[in-house]
Order: sequence, then structure tokens, then C-alpha cells
Amino acid sequence: MPFQQAYDALLERLIAARREANLTQRDVSTLMGRSHTFLSKCESGERSLDVMELLQLANIYKKPVNHFLR
Repeated sequence: MPFQQAYDALLERLIAARREANLTQRDVSTLMGRSHTFLSKCESGERSLDVMELLQLANIYKKPVNHFLR
């Protein structure tokens, strides 16, 4: 799978996990100690996630990291 297609799939899984957790982008950004626009930019692909941020999101959403990387 090409990189952009794989990254788009990761973003879709992140959005779905946030919605399943009944959290807003602002809620998650606050939990991460980030600005209110942080997650919006991540979910839109405007900003890339690093490994530690992905781990933090997985913990917030109560999902294993590999759930987002499959």
C-alpha cells in the first residue's frame, strides 16, 4: 500500500476511535496537554503524528497501537 494511502487509513482509524470513545477533538487535545487545534490538524493530515503521540492517543482511546497501524 502506498504511504499516503496507509497514512489516510491510519487517520480514519484515529477518528473512528475518538468517536467510539465519545470524545471531541478538544477533549483529546486537552488530555494530551496540547492546544485545541492539535488534534484537528493531526486528523486532517495537516500535521504528522510522532510515535509518542500515537502511543498517547492509543492509551486515551484504550486501543493497542497496532490497531492504528494495520
